[in-house]
Amino acid sequence: MERLQHYIDGRFEDGTHRFESLDPATGTPWAVVADASAADVDRAVRAADRAFTAPEWAGLTATARGKLIARLADLVAGAAPRLAALETRDTGKIIRETGSQIAYVADYYRYYAGLADKIEGAHLPIDKPDMEVWLRREPVGVVAAIVPWNSQLFLSAVKIGPALAAGCTLVVKASEDGPAAMLEFARLVDQAGFPPGVVNILTGGPEAGKALTTHPLVAHIAFTGGPDTARHIVRASAENLSKTSLELGGKSPFIVFDDADLDSATNAQVAGIFAATGQSCVAGSRLLVQHSIKDEMLARLKARAEAVRIGAPDDMATEIGPLCTARQRDRIGRIVADSVAAGARLVTGGSAPDRAGFYFPPTILDCTDAPNAPCVTQELFGPVLSVVAFKDEADALRLANDTRYGLASGVFTRSLTRAHRMIRGIRAGIVWVNTYRAVSPIAPFGGHGLSGHGREGGLAAALDYTAVKTVWLRTSDDPIPDPFVMR
Repeated sequence: MERLQHYIDGRFEDGTHRFESLDPATGTPWAVVADASAADVDRAVRAADRAFTAPEWAGLTATARGKLIARLADLVAGAAPRLAALETRDTGKIIRETGSQIAYVADYYRYYAGLADKIEGAHLPIDKPDMEVWLRREPVGVVAAIVPWNSQLFLSAVKIGPALAAGCTLVVKASEDGPAAMLEFARLVDQAGFPPGVVNILTGGPEAGKALTTHPLVAHIAFTGGPDTARHIVRASAENLSKTSLELGGKSPFIVFDDADLDSATNAQVAGIFAATGQSCVAGSRLLVQHSIKDEMLARLKARAEAVRIGAPDDMATEIGPLCTARQRDRIGRIVADSVAAGARLVTGGSAPDRAGFYFPPTILDCTDAPNAPCVTQELFGPVLSVVAFKDEADALRLANDTRYGLASGVFTRSLTRAHRMIRGIRAGIVWVNTYRAVSPIAPFGGHGLSGHGREGGLAAALDYTAVKTVWLRTSDDPIPDPFVMR
């Protein structure tokens, strides 16, 4: 079995404890992984804190920081096949997706490499004579980045890239459910030449997570995951008043009007819910379709779902692989059964196949007569589509916004004016029109409500890892007048 180590203060180590990681395609162990204790986390945070002010990092120009990040981008691009194979083996995500996604991750690092010396302050046209006032943007300090197992290299890049560009240091905690690719990525950080302690990468369970989010030297917590864990993180951060950015889940509406191009809408919906085996925070898990075309849309989707190739995730022909964990497979099965009991009609799929591994088939539920079924209201994080028909534009908006989540949404229509009305009316951080699941390092990504707060990607993300310092410089040589009068 492979042996995967932590990376702390520029050194690779086994850690105090270890655990076995399971191959989701077979349910059998394939790697031994270091398991961080609270003491391991403390050492990593203290290493990051020392590195933050050390001249080897703090003394670098922004341009020099950018060159280090660019070197990391090149290494990621070169190691993409190895990283993709590890992520597929450890999480069950199919190799066709991990390969293409990791190759694109390098572009995120290139973007932030170029942005490192573009983070600017400002001069203020102050209302007082003999004063020069300007703003400096300075790094906040040590960042705790907590990433899930799904799309881990992408979801870490949108934290590591902007934090490094801003001049911060990091402790990254990979999910214990699939950390292999992140721990291998640490070798690239080491090869890129970052000073020891600038980037530390470890994995572990609740003990490690609590130690990291409550550590007094952590200035900013960047988390991607579920709302329940996020609540614990926010409570943990309160003692130190650490800043938080939370990229959480979603129950995204995918809205199809009767004037839509149904070929495009069908393809986008298949990608939006069945790609990555539905294990995506922006999964288009709620299809809201106009009544007049519901039957045709369902027939198209049923045929596509039943033709999806389920198989080994390392096979390029496979379109859906296993879920990452057995508990996720079992949870999805329970919610589907509960939804059918609540009045949802099972169109296709619905139960785990009789085979080794953590597989669940593409599943479609017609919930038009059960709009409050559990599959409609809860995030399943699996290949399950809930379908609800709507009457008109107002009804579509009502259904789209009938959720406490607010991450992503999709609208399919040929009407430009309708598209603009829907864009204004949908309460979500992302609206895709006549497309779905597109991302770019240039475009901010995030939501509101139970989908969290803060943005990842774009300039906004880099600025989020900075603090504004206001500088006042008096230019007069005359003595300061009356000290008891504010000027």
